[in-house]
Amino acid sequence: DSEFPTDMQPNPNLYLCKENIGPAKFDYKLNNIFRLHELPVSCIIMHPRKDILVTCGEDRLWKLVGLPKGNVLLTGFGHTDWLSNCCFHPSGNKLATSSGDTTVKLWDLSKGDCILTFEGHNHAVWSCTWHSCGDFVASSSLDTTSKIWDVNSERCRCTLYGHTDSVNSIEFFPCSNTLLTGSADKTLSVWDARTGNCEQSLYGHMHSINDATFTPRGHMIASCDACGVTKLWDFRKLLPIVSIDIGPSPGNEVNFDSSEEDLLQRNHPSNKTLLRHMDTPTL
Repeated sequence: DSEFPTDMQPNPNLYLCKENIGPAKFDYKLNNIFRLHELPVSCIIMHPRKDILVTCGEDRLWKLVGLPKGNVLLTGFGHTDWLSNCCFHPSGNKLATSSGDTTVKLWDLSKGDCILTFEGHNHAVWSCTWHSCGDFVASSSLDTTSKIWDVNSERCRCTLYGHTDSVNSIEFFPCSNTLLTGSADKTLSVWDARTGNCEQSLYGHMHSINDATFTPRGHMIASCDACGVTKLWDFRKLLPIVSIDIGPSPGNEVNFDSSEEDLLQRNHPSNKTLLRHMDTPTL
């Protein structure tokens, strides 16, 4: 079995926060449209170091795409139902994908081959995340559980019980053994991955939580729910900071930019991506 590393290691990505300390400039223009999937796209992620991205779709495929031209470098076949989420290994040379077929798959990006399939969830898997050491993957599912998978021993190390409805999102705290989950039971939970214990639950949302994430430094949490409400939380004090209602369209995804000064939320079915400066509650 793999060993969990010492907790609270320095985050190697913090230099990105220091590089982006100037005022934010929101002068974005559409440069290109890449038509890659025959069915809706469920996830897009950027490679941590290269000018490539990965898209996942309801057509059961993931695609590795070169930028800026949008040329398809690899196509991943193997899932038997829609893909919900994907994430890069910390080294950038592997990919984890989650699917409605109840599995999590790991892929070698040098060849596009599936190298490992994790089975154990009873329903669709909504989200997956890598531990910063690269030896563990965590997943969250419609079956109300989350699981921690050991890549080296190829088995489930722990199942996280506690949520009473679908667990829609999961994310490791940057460079630590702490996990954050968001659930349709309207709560956020903070877990110790080493023990599988729930250390704290955060209450305040009135509707299903669709996504939750940490800032790069890990001092703050953002969460969004099915009625378009976004909440910011102080992770050190485990207390709410502010609540922003941009409904009624559901908030499907929320994320911070590397400077931690701006927050993006993607809403459906309005198909809007909203950018919000952290110093003010205005768009």
